Amino acid sequence: MSENVILSKLEGVKHKFDEIGQQITDPDVVADMKKYVSLNKEYKELEPIIEAYDRYKNLLSNLDDAKAILATEKDDEMREMAKAEVDELEKELPKIEDDIKLLLIPKDPQDSKNAILEIRAGTGGDEASIFAGDLFRMYSKFIEKKGWKAEVTNTSEGTVGGFKEVVIKVSGNGVYGVLKYESGVHRVQRVPQTETQGRVHTSAASVVVLPEAEEFDIELNINDIRKDTFCASGPGGQSVNTTYSAIRLTHIPSGIVVQCQDEKSQLKNYDKALAELRTRLYNMEYQKYLDEISGQRKTMVSTGDRSAKIRTYNYPQSRVTDHRINYTMYNLPVFMDGDIQEVIDQLQIAENSERLKESEL
Repeated sequence: MSENVILSKLEGVKHKFDEIGQQITDPDVVADMKKYVSLNKEYKELEPIIEAYDRYKNLLSNLDDAKAILATEKDDEMREMAKAEVDELEKELPKIEDDIKLLLIPKDPQDSKNAILEIRAGTGGDEASIFAGDLFRMYSKFIEKKGWKAEVTNTSEGTVGGFKEVVIKVSGNGVYGVLKYESGVHRVQRVPQTETQGRVHTSAASVVVLPEAEEFDIELNINDIRKDTFCASGPGGQSVNTTYSAIRLTHIPSGIVVQCQDEKSQLKNYDKALAELRTRLYNMEYQKYLDEISGQRKTMVSTGDRSAKIRTYNYPQSRVTDHRINYTMYNLPVFMDGDIQEVIDQLQIAENSERLKESEL
């Protein structure tokens, strides 16, 4: 990619950046909270590109100056210094251009959002529920390492341990952009606790990661929602099991049903359920975007194919294999202890490569 093409693209971004900067000081825009929040978010997302633009312009200017000295200077020592600077800057140039190419690729606007993480036991009976519990522990450890916050909003426990279903809201910086790679079917191969003959069984659990809808993402008509209350089940003492604190919300036009029983307060459960309902409605629209890109990015679960088998956890061989990028590691206990960043890094590299192919860069 030639310098003038990079500069022209960066100058276009700079023009847009300056325009947004003026807009967010306009009283009419400030009065429109939805527009103001959206523009502020876009402004912050463009800041790293503008910083790279300034560095790139400075590098090109320094390179031109050094080349001019090399072409006109008679003093040997000055020429030697200029030549060393040209060599150093020309080595640095491709790297900053590669960084800029990635920055210029349009980002998934959902990446900066919080996420709703759902884990459900699949095929395999009780062993699938136990594995879903293992995945819950793995993600909980990972979330803790990232410094994020996790709130369990709904659970259905397995008969011998683990979960038939567990739903978690994860809050933090860029949560969805990291956890989205975990959507899909996770398969485990091991000797179940319930197996007396020592035979290896295969079970599965599904993981779905949704970007959490923010208040301004979708307008929700309260008249379209039916609210039901019921007694929460599970641990928590007598007050949990006898008080109508659990909430079930049904969105009548879409038929979507969500429930929350995590809090003892009915009001808190209602707020959490409403936030989850907003997210599910928002994701009906977001799914259209995932379907659009599915043709280009076959390897990523962000294509929206949540039924795809994405990863196998083989306990006898202590092996984890991610089938999207044919990535294998042999340290299963560490992986299950929440050390999953390495495979996410590899998935992000693979996706960036595919996105570069999609773009004009």
